[in-house]
Amino acid sequence: MPSGNFGNICAGHIARSMGLPIAKLILATNENNVLDEFFRTGVYRVRPPQQVVQTSSPSMDISKASNFERFIYDLTGRDAELMKRLWRQLDSDGMFDLSGTPLFGRVPRFGFVSGSSTHQDRLETIRRVYRERGEIIDTHTADGLKVGLEYREKGVPLICLETAQAVKFSETIREALGRAPNFRRSRKPRAHAAALHGARRGRRRGAGLHRTQLPRLTGTAVAPRRSVGGLI
Repeated sequence: MPSGNFGNICAGHIARSMGLPIAKLILATNENNVLDEFFRTGVYRVRPPQQVVQTSSPSMDISKASNFERFIYDLTGRDAELMKRLWRQLDSDGMFDLSGTPLFGRVPRFGFVSGSSTHQDRLETIRRVYRERGEIIDTHTADGLKVGLEYREKGVPLICLETAQAVKFSETIREALGRAPNFRRSRKPRAHAAALHGARRGRRRGAGLHRTQLPRLTGTAVAPRRSVGGLI
Protein backbone atom coordinates (compact mmCIF):
# COMPACT_ATOMS: atom_id res chain seq x y z
CA MET A 1 0.00 0.00 0.00
CA PRO A 2 1.34 3.44 -0.86
CA SER A 3 1.29 5.28 2.45
CA GLY A 4 2.07 8.72 3.74
CA ASN A 5 -0.19 9.29 6.74
CA PHE A 6 -0.62 5.60 7.60
CA GLY A 7 -4.36 5.70 6.90
CA ASN A 8 -5.15 2.97 4.35
CA ILE A 9 -2.55 0.60 5.72
CA CYS A 10 -3.84 1.17 9.25
CA ALA A 11 -7.19 -0.12 8.00
CA GLY A 12 -5.32 -3.14 6.61
CA HIS A 13 -3.66 -3.65 9.99
CA ILE A 14 -7.04 -3.60 11.74
CA ALA A 15 -8.52 -6.02 9.19
CA ARG A 16 -5.58 -8.39 9.65
CA SER A 17 -5.97 -8.18 13.43
CA MET A 18 -9.63 -9.13 13.00
CA GLY A 19 -8.66 -12.28 11.12
CA LEU A 20 -8.43 -11.31 7.45
CA PRO A 21 -5.78 -13.69 5.99
CA ILE A 22 -3.08 -11.19 5.02
CA ALA A 23 0.44 -12.61 4.94
CA LYS A 24 2.22 -9.26 4.81
CA LEU A 25 1.25 -5.61 4.94
CA ILE A 26 3.64 -4.02 2.45
CA LEU A 27 4.10 -0.33 3.15
CA ALA A 28 5.48 1.86 0.36
CA THR A 29 6.70 5.43 0.75
CA ASN A 30 8.20 7.90 -1.68
CA GLU A 31 11.35 9.92 -0.96
CA ASN A 32 9.71 11.18 2.25
CA ASN A 33 10.38 7.87 3.95
CA VAL A 34 9.35 8.60 7.54
CA LEU A 35 7.45 5.31 7.86
CA ASP A 36 9.92 3.19 5.91
CA GLU A 37 12.69 4.41 8.22
CA PHE A 38 10.73 3.26 11.27
CA PHE A 39 9.94 -0.22 9.97
CA ARG A 40 13.54 -0.72 8.86
CA THR A 41 15.33 0.76 11.88
CA GLY A 42 12.91 1.33 14.75
CA VAL A 43 13.48 5.09 14.63
CA TYR A 44 10.45 7.30 14.15
CA ARG A 45 11.73 10.73 13.17
CA VAL A 46 9.57 13.69 12.24
CA ARG A 47 10.98 15.73 9.36
CA PRO A 48 11.24 19.50 9.66
CA PRO A 49 9.43 21.34 6.84
CA GLN A 50 12.66 22.15 5.01
CA GLN A 51 13.47 18.44 4.73
CA VAL A 52 10.15 17.46 3.14
CA VAL A 53 10.76 16.78 -0.54
CA GLN A 54 8.22 17.77 -3.19
CA THR A 55 7.70 14.67 -5.31
CA SER A 56 5.59 13.38 -8.18
CA SER A 57 3.47 11.41 -5.67
CA PRO A 58 2.50 14.46 -3.60
CA SER A 59 -0.13 12.90 -1.33
CA MET A 60 2.74 11.10 0.39
CA ASP A 61 4.88 14.21 0.88
CA ILE A 62 4.58 14.25 4.67
CA SER A 63 6.77 15.11 7.62
CA LYS A 64 4.72 13.18 10.20
CA ALA A 65 2.29 10.28 9.78
CA SER A 66 -0.92 11.42 11.43
CA ASN A 67 -2.39 7.93 11.94
CA PHE A 68 0.77 6.21 13.09
CA GLU A 69 -0.02 6.39 16.80
CA ARG A 70 -2.90 3.98 16.18
CA PHE A 71 -0.42 1.23 15.32
CA ILE A 72 2.05 2.15 18.06
CA TYR A 73 -0.82 1.90 20.55
CA ASP A 74 -1.33 -1.72 19.48
CA LEU A 75 2.42 -2.34 19.43
CA THR A 76 2.73 -1.24 23.06
CA GLY A 77 -0.07 -3.56 24.11
CA ARG A 78 -2.37 -0.55 24.38
CA ASP A 79 -0.28 0.94 27.16
CA ALA A 80 -1.60 4.49 27.48
CA GLU A 81 1.15 5.65 29.84
CA LEU A 82 3.91 4.42 27.55
CA MET A 83 2.17 6.07 24.60
CA LYS A 84 2.08 9.32 26.53
CA ARG A 85 5.83 9.12 27.21
CA LEU A 86 6.68 8.31 23.59
CA TRP A 87 4.61 11.16 22.18
CA ARG A 88 5.98 13.61 24.73
CA GLN A 89 9.45 12.62 23.55
CA LEU A 90 8.31 13.07 19.96
CA ASP A 91 7.07 16.58 20.78
CA SER A 92 10.28 17.54 22.57
CA ASP A 93 12.95 15.75 20.51
CA GLY A 94 11.21 15.21 17.18
CA MET A 95 11.80 11.45 17.34
CA PHE A 96 11.78 8.30 19.40
CA ASP A 97 13.90 5.19 19.00
CA LEU A 98 12.57 1.68 19.61
CA SER A 99 15.50 -0.13 17.99
CA GLY A 100 16.97 -2.79 20.26
CA THR A 101 13.87 -2.81 22.46
CA PRO A 102 11.33 -5.62 22.93
CA LEU A 103 8.75 -3.34 21.30
CA PHE A 104 10.57 -3.24 17.98
CA GLY A 105 11.05 -6.98 18.23
CA ARG A 106 7.26 -7.34 18.17
CA VAL A 107 6.85 -5.57 14.82
CA PRO A 108 7.22 -8.68 12.60
CA ARG A 109 4.26 -10.40 14.26
CA PHE A 110 2.05 -7.60 12.88
CA GLY A 111 3.11 -8.48 9.33
CA PHE A 112 4.63 -5.14 8.32
CA VAL A 113 7.42 -4.81 5.77
CA SER A 114 8.36 -1.63 3.94
CA GLY A 115 10.31 0.05 1.19
CA SER A 116 10.60 3.34 -0.65
CA SER A 117 10.38 4.55 -4.22
CA THR A 118 11.92 7.40 -6.21
CA HIS A 119 10.73 9.45 -9.17
CA GLN A 120 12.72 7.24 -11.53
CA ASP A 121 11.18 4.15 -9.93
CA ARG A 122 7.72 5.61 -10.55
CA LEU A 123 8.46 6.27 -14.20
CA GLU A 124 9.82 2.76 -14.74
CA THR A 125 6.87 1.13 -12.97
CA ILE A 126 4.31 3.14 -14.94
CA ARG A 127 6.05 2.10 -18.17
CA ARG A 128 6.21 -1.54 -17.12
CA VAL A 129 2.51 -1.77 -16.21
CA TYR A 130 1.50 -0.03 -19.45
CA ARG A 131 3.78 -2.26 -21.52
CA GLU A 132 2.70 -5.53 -19.87
CA ARG A 133 -0.98 -4.86 -19.12
CA GLY A 134 -2.06 -1.84 -21.16
CA GLU A 135 -3.13 0.01 -18.00
CA ILE A 136 -2.05 3.50 -16.96
CA ILE A 137 -1.54 3.82 -13.21
CA ASP A 138 -0.98 6.93 -11.13
CA THR A 139 2.25 7.82 -9.38
CA HIS A 140 1.20 6.70 -5.89
CA THR A 141 0.05 3.33 -7.16
CA ALA A 142 3.41 3.05 -8.92
CA ASP A 143 5.16 3.52 -5.57
CA GLY A 144 3.04 0.73 -4.11
CA LEU A 145 3.67 -1.66 -6.99
CA LYS A 146 7.39 -1.02 -7.04
CA VAL A 147 7.78 -1.92 -3.38
CA GLY A 148 5.16 -4.68 -3.49
CA LEU A 149 6.95 -6.52 -6.29
CA GLU A 150 10.13 -6.49 -4.20
CA TYR A 151 8.32 -8.62 -1.59
CA ARG A 152 6.37 -10.81 -3.99
CA GLU A 153 6.19 -14.48 -3.00
CA LYS A 154 5.47 -17.35 -5.34
CA GLY A 155 1.94 -18.66 -4.93
CA VAL A 156 0.77 -15.69 -2.84
CA PRO A 157 -1.52 -13.15 -4.56
CA LEU A 158 -0.16 -9.62 -4.46
CA ILE A 159 -2.83 -6.95 -4.13
CA CYS A 160 -1.89 -3.30 -4.60
CA LEU A 161 -4.23 -0.54 -3.49
CA GLU A 162 -4.89 1.94 -6.29
CA THR A 163 -5.23 5.32 -4.64
CA ALA A 164 -5.81 7.87 -7.40
CA GLN A 165 -6.64 8.39 -11.06
CA ALA A 166 -3.70 8.76 -13.41
CA VAL A 167 -5.36 11.74 -15.11
CA LYS A 168 -4.52 13.82 -12.04
CA PHE A 169 -0.79 13.40 -12.73
CA SER A 170 -0.59 14.10 -16.44
CA GLU A 171 2.86 15.68 -16.32
CA THR A 172 4.49 12.57 -14.89
CA ILE A 173 2.46 10.21 -17.09
CA ARG A 174 3.56 12.20 -20.13
CA GLU A 175 7.18 11.96 -18.96
CA ALA A 176 6.85 8.19 -18.55
CA LEU A 177 4.81 7.31 -21.64
CA GLY A 178 5.15 10.28 -23.97
CA ARG A 179 1.42 10.95 -23.81
CA ALA A 180 -1.16 12.19 -21.36
CA PRO A 181 -3.69 9.77 -19.83
CA ASN A 182 -7.41 9.98 -20.49
CA PHE A 183 -10.50 7.89 -19.91
CA ARG A 184 -10.61 6.80 -23.55
CA ARG A 185 -7.59 4.59 -22.99
CA SER A 186 -9.43 2.60 -20.34
CA ARG A 187 -10.39 -0.96 -21.22
CA LYS A 188 -14.06 -0.10 -20.60
CA PRO A 189 -14.55 3.53 -21.63
CA ARG A 190 -18.34 3.19 -21.99
CA ALA A 191 -18.62 1.80 -18.48
CA HIS A 192 -16.61 4.74 -17.12
CA ALA A 193 -18.76 7.22 -19.02
CA ALA A 194 -22.00 5.60 -17.86
CA ALA A 195 -20.84 5.55 -14.25
CA LEU A 196 -19.86 9.22 -14.34
CA HIS A 197 -23.11 10.17 -16.06
CA GLY A 198 -25.14 8.29 -13.47
CA ALA A 199 -23.24 9.81 -10.57
CA ARG A 200 -23.88 13.31 -11.88
CA ARG A 201 -27.59 12.88 -12.65
CA GLY A 202 -28.65 10.41 -10.01
CA ARG A 203 -30.96 11.42 -7.22
CA ARG A 204 -29.60 11.63 -3.70
CA ARG A 205 -31.34 9.22 -1.40
CA GLY A 206 -31.02 8.62 2.32
CA ALA A 207 -32.79 7.05 5.25
CA GLY A 208 -33.25 8.28 8.76
CA LEU A 209 -31.98 6.28 11.72
CA HIS A 210 -33.51 6.71 15.15
CA ARG A 211 -31.20 6.37 18.14
CA THR A 212 -33.21 3.36 19.35
CA GLN A 213 -32.02 1.49 16.25
CA LEU A 214 -28.30 2.01 16.95
CA PRO A 215 -27.83 -1.05 19.23
CA ARG A 216 -28.84 -3.27 16.30
CA LEU A 217 -25.72 -2.14 14.44
CA THR A 218 -23.32 -3.30 17.15
CA GLY A 219 -20.76 -5.65 15.68
CA THR A 220 -21.87 -4.99 12.11
CA ALA A 221 -19.26 -4.25 9.45
CA VAL A 222 -20.29 -2.66 6.16
CA ALA A 223 -18.11 -3.63 3.18
CA PRO A 224 -17.77 -1.54 0.01
CA ARG A 225 -19.69 -2.83 -2.98
CA ARG A 226 -16.68 -2.66 -5.26
CA SER A 227 -13.01 -3.02 -4.39
CA VAL A 228 -10.38 -0.73 -5.80
CA GLY A 229 -7.04 -2.13 -6.79
CA GLY A 230 -5.44 -4.68 -9.02
CA LEU A 231 -3.74 -8.03 -9.02
CA ILE A 232 -0.29 -8.22 -10.55
